[in-house]
Amino acid sequence: MATVTFDNATRIYPGSEKAAVDKLNIDIQDGEFLVLVGPSGCGKSTSLRMLAGLEDVNSGAIRIGERDVTHLPPKDRDIAMVFQNYALYPHMTVADNMGFALKIAGVNKAEIRKKVEDAAKILDLTEYLGRKPKALSGGQRQRVAMGRAIVREPQVFLMDEPLSNLDAKLRVSTRTQIAGLQRRLGITTVYVTHDQVEAMTMGDRVAVLKDGLLQQVDAPRNMYDRPANLFVAGFIGSPAMNLIEVPITDGGVKFGNSVVPVSRDALSTASARGDRTVTVGVRPEHFTVVEQNGGAAQSLAKESETAPAGLAVDVNVVEETGADGYIYGTVDVGGASKDLVVRVSSRAVPEKGSTVHVVPSPGEIHVFATSTGERLAD
Repeated sequence: MATVTFDNATRIYPGSEKAAVDKLNIDIQDGEFLVLVGPSGCGKSTSLRMLAGLEDVNSGAIRIGERDVTHLPPKDRDIAMVFQNYALYPHMTVADNMGFALKIAGVNKAEIRKKVEDAAKILDLTEYLGRKPKALSGGQRQRVAMGRAIVREPQVFLMDEPLSNLDAKLRVSTRTQIAGLQRRLGITTVYVTHDQVEAMTMGDRVAVLKDGLLQQVDAPRNMYDRPANLFVAGFIGSPAMNLIEVPITDGGVKFGNSVVPVSRDALSTASARGDRTVTVGVRPEHFTVVEQNGGAAQSLAKESETAPAGLAVDVNVVEETGADGYIYGTVDVGGASKDLVVRVSSRAVPEKGSTVHVVPSPGEIHVFATSTGERLAD
């Protein structure tokens, strides 16, 4: 096993003035499962291909363990890659597909057979070793691709969106299997996905990229609780965090007909910058639905005794998932209509077309500079 280091690694494609990956710095620990996530074109697959040796590194360095592999060919890096499209040989059996790389490397047949059988046992593929890929399901084919990587006993696993061809239910079960397998084998793994739910449920740490730049790298829970900027706040979480630009006022920020207290340090930082507004982030589960003069509204300063507290939400769609319900509505912010998502109890779901008033739960508000997107002091 080994550590992996991206040291200011940069990739600029010929004919392009902008870097596809710009000065990437990540230290991946021995045995760690790191997930690279971001929207299409953010540089996550390019980063993985740089590590694999399939893309040139224009500047900076990449190390596996203590070895600088920046300019080594893929075959000399001691990595194994699992692709999106499985890349299985259709004319070969499962056993032959899994052992093919070892055969090319000149490993004797007895050792190949033992390693293939051991990997098949781990992946629950023993009864399929004599079949060809066309006789397997998508999930089974993906496990064969995993087995082909496992038998090589590499220092690093690289996985490029390996679950994107599977249906939703199979994706959930397969990602659990992959995460459990990685922990069992203890092999350093770098995994690329565009699915932030997949990233949050699988990775020991998650690295979020945008336009070739690393935005934040942290444990999933830390990233969820303390996003570094507006992009991460809006990207991580499902449904996404609500982001609303609100004016600064005495004692906090103006949130509809309520003044909501936020960190004094955050407001001081914003005021020192000359900002009159900030962008507050509130996750759907951190809203409280209030009625006029009732509930949590009593603890918040109101503009008038007759105006309902909080922010008025016009309910457009109600999504009931069983345990919870989600209100998808619109709010008026500074004369502009903005979408808002609120999680509510499945026993207290409002009707479509109705209007409810919401306030954020105390201590669950994230404050960002509207102009730069950076997180202000908590």
